[in-house]
Amino acid sequence: MPHPTTAPTDFFAEHQELLRRATTAIEERGHFSPYVEMPSTSAYGEEAPPRGEAAFQALLGRPFELPGHPGDGLVRGVEVSPYGFELGVDYPRVTPEQAVSAAGAAAAAWRAASPDTRAGVAAEILSRLNAASFEIAHAVQHTTGQAFVMAFQAGGPHAQERGLEAVAYAWREQTRLPGTARWVKPQRRGEPLALEKTYTPVGRGVAVLIACTTFPTWNGYPGLFASLVTGNPVIVKPHPRAVLPLAITVRVAREVLAEAGFDPDVVLLAAERPEDGTATVLATHPEVRVVDFTGSTRFGDWLEANARQAAVFTEKAGLNTVVVDSTDDYTGLLRNLSLSLALYSGQMCTTPQNILVPREGLTTDQGLRTVDAFAADLGAALDRLLGDPRRASATLGAIVGDAVLKRLEEAAGLGRTAHPSSAVEHPEYPEATVRTPLVARLEADADEETYTREWFGPVSFVIATDSTEHSLRILSDAVRRHGALTAVVHTTDETVLAAARQTALAAGVHLSENLTGGVLVNQSATFSDFHGSAANPAASATLTDPAFVLGRFTVLQSRRHVAATAPAEGAGGGA
Repeated sequence: MPHPTTAPTDFFAEHQELLRRATTAIEERGHFSPYVEMPSTSAYGEEAPPRGEAAFQALLGRPFELPGHPGDGLVRGVEVSPYGFELGVDYPRVTPEQAVSAAGAAAAAWRAASPDTRAGVAAEILSRLNAASFEIAHAVQHTTGQAFVMAFQAGGPHAQERGLEAVAYAWREQTRLPGTARWVKPQRRGEPLALEKTYTPVGRGVAVLIACTTFPTWNGYPGLFASLVTGNPVIVKPHPRAVLPLAITVRVAREVLAEAGFDPDVVLLAAERPEDGTATVLATHPEVRVVDFTGSTRFGDWLEANARQAAVFTEKAGLNTVVVDSTDDYTGLLRNLSLSLALYSGQMCTTPQNILVPREGLTTDQGLRTVDAFAADLGAALDRLLGDPRRASATLGAIVGDAVLKRLEEAAGLGRTAHPSSAVEHPEYPEATVRTPLVARLEADADEETYTREWFGPVSFVIATDSTEHSLRILSDAVRRHGALTAVVHTTDETVLAAARQTALAAGVHLSENLTGGVLVNQSATFSDFHGSAANPAASATLTDPAFVLGRFTVLQSRRHVAATAPAEGAGGGA
């Protein structure tokens, strides 16, 4: 691939201050949000919303253009908006062998670039993705079913910040060591032994990103940017029903790479038909050395067992659990929990599924509430939240696929419904499938087989337990056996709170305590909160911590004898 004839742009110089601030943020863990999260014209300009929508509309019904991308012909797209229309976008067809070969050919110059250079290129890609946030938001909305504002936030600025967080970790970890060092060992007789040593971070090789259908950018950007900055070319393999957001991402990345003087094939798109099975072929290719995956437990477990030649980073699924013991803000608890269940129709890996309540009830500032009363109160809170169709549609979004509807129908057939799911007519998209959450009432012992399955979608269970101690045992067992991304405890008792913390630490799950305000358990703040944990079966990686980037590169050294008194050239410089 020919490079631009003009001098490459020094993107590190442009973004060095942002990278420094991001690195400080991951160390201090306070609030840091460099990209404006609201679709505001005051932040993005008056023309940004119509320009973004027009750019999205211009992509529909035609082949997606990636100039110079390897491959032959087109993959006929199967993307259908959950809001009721076909996208009709076809994508460049590239076989796994072609993709790996092209990525490998582009790797040498990218690997030879310094961590500073690679971090600067990544930061520029993120800057341009941020400028395209409205276009990306429409692409996310009409592939995932998220409501527009959520699609803008989670698919745009929040995803970009997760990407920048990964860039900061990768840049920091590669520059911890000096680029060169002088080693001098005194001798009892004669001149000291002296060596000049160099230390170079080197990427593992070709990386593959296997993305999900519900949050293609938010879950995809950490792996993409962690691999890029550590010196690895990346093949992006989107879910067949959610290609467009990542195709836009690949387009932007290739443009920036070319401007920086690199082969654009450092980032490639591997679109496929559902029946092609590209992910399994790519993930087990002997030249693929890094695999990132978000999706089902079944395929994630398969990757961990079979992609043995690669470092595999997975986020799968689990049984997110709420332990309810007592509260001094019952209204706030119900308001917070009902929104957590309703947001994006429960189609989030962080949505609570199992809500454990002592059979005799919980103590609240409104008196004792039995488990049945609590289930009824939670249903009433959902009705208040979702009573207006316009507000309901903005909260629920649309159902992403038939599998979610089938689970919802199966849950309704259990015959234990405390709050039924109902259809909502979308005010703008009458063809959209919109459903409110179903809440069922179960018993801890009798219904264990039911609630120890994952019911991805708008399905949750209020489960009667013998006591809060029993609830904590169920939490521990569920996380250890099945995994979880989140856990919540509500209690006014410090002893119970301490027990819940110890349970979460021992089981390996992140814990939220007494959420009654504006922060939901579904949400995690980039640069401060960790998402996922390799300490339980729901994931093999955390977004984002040092381990997420360290497995993507190694530090190789060279050394040579030098005169003991001669200064080493470049000694003490950065990597």
